[in-house]
Parts: sequence; C-alpha cells; structure tokens
Amino acid sequence: MTEFNQYKALTFDCYGTLIDWENGILGVLKPLLIAHNTNLDDDQIIELFAEFEAELESGDYIKYREVLKRVVQKFGERFSFAPTADELNSLADSIQHWLPFPDTVEALRVLKQNFKLVIISNVDDDLFAFSAKHLDIKFDEIITAEQAKSYKPSLNNFRLAIERIDLPLDQILHVAASVYHDIVTAKSLGLSTVWVNRRAVQKAVCPTGSAISQPDLEVPDLKTLAALSSPK
Repeated sequence: MTEFNQYKALTFDCYGTLIDWENGILGVLKPLLIAHNTNLDDDQIIELFAEFEAELESGDYIKYREVLKRVVQKFGERFSFAPTADELNSLADSIQHWLPFPDTVEALRVLKQNFKLVIISNVDDDLFAFSAKHLDIKFDEIITAEQAKSYKPSLNNFRLAIERIDLPLDQILHVAASVYHDIVTAKSLGLSTVWVNRRAVQKAVCPTGSAISQPDLEVPDLKTLAALSSPK
C-alpha cells in the first residue's frame, strides 16, 4: 500500500496522463490518412505513431515540433503519399487544442493542496504553454524535453527534474501513463511510481512483466489517485 504522507512532490508525465493525447493524435491523423486513401483503425494509428516517435526521439535531439513533422512524413513514406506542408505541421499545430481528460483538472486541484506538482514532459516549452492553459493549475516546476535536450525514457530528463525539485528521492512520486517512457526509468533512479492505466478497460498497451517495470501503484485515472492520496 502506497503511503502518500511520505511524499512532498508529485511529478507528472503530461500527454496521455493529464492530456488526452490519443484523441488529439487521432483527430489529426485519421482524416489525413483517409484523405490519402489510407484506412487504419485507431489502434494501428496509435501504434505506428508510437513507433515513429520513439525512433525519432532516440537519435540526436531535435525539437518536438520537428519530431511531429517527421512523424507525419514517416506515415507518408510508409503508405506511399506525400503530405502537404500544412499536413506536415498539422500534429504540432493541433496540440493547442488537445484537452485534459475529464478528471484531470479537478484531481490536480485536490493534489495541489498537499503536494508540490511538477511536469516532466517530452515536449517543447511553447507547446506545453498551450496545454498549461487547459490544465489551469500552477506547477511548481516544468521540465520539458527542450530544456533537457533529450526525450524520456532518457535518465537525463528525470535527473534534471530531481535536481530542480531538490528533495530526497523517497519524497518524490512519479505519475505516468507510459511504462516505456516513464515507469521503468523513474524506478531505475529510485523513484516510486504510479501507473495511470487509463486503457485498462480496453487493453494494457505497455506490458509490466519485468520487476523494474512494475509500478508501486496502478490506478485507472487521476480521480482515483486524488482520492487515495487525500488524508483520511
């Protein structure tokens, strides 16, 4: 059982954990692909997005806006079409419209009463600024890939966050939806973790078979986390 009173700071992944990135991505890529005579189901689109994104983020650092542009380019290469200039920029341009999950904002307000709240996100500063407006909460620290010049699951992003938070590791709890990007790396550094498994009712996208990928706590959403962490 996770004892929340030992923690002073909660660190959060943003997209997929706080912001509904799947609907944001599908809202752009699905009509784009259909326009180029390519019909894929939602899971296929998300799986290809994840494949292309991980490949692009594993090389030399480029800004996330460029990552998203090249993701669209890779869809074109895979399915033999040439995206227009507007289509290449469409994913990055759409982030300003991506909305939080229905439980996110209220849960963050509850959690803010007892913890410092910190963002660790694979994004550019200006793109996160759009999302911050929707999240409607003042974060104590915001660590982006642009600041770290690397992308999770790199240790670098978490080390930068730990340095800025300036608390002992056992007082920091990392909350994320991605085992691959977040849980494994956070645990390897000695952080406790919460897996927000929003897709549990559908299927577990990220396997948690190995010991290092096992979160300390699994919840279906942030509302549940806020309820569990509130003093009894």
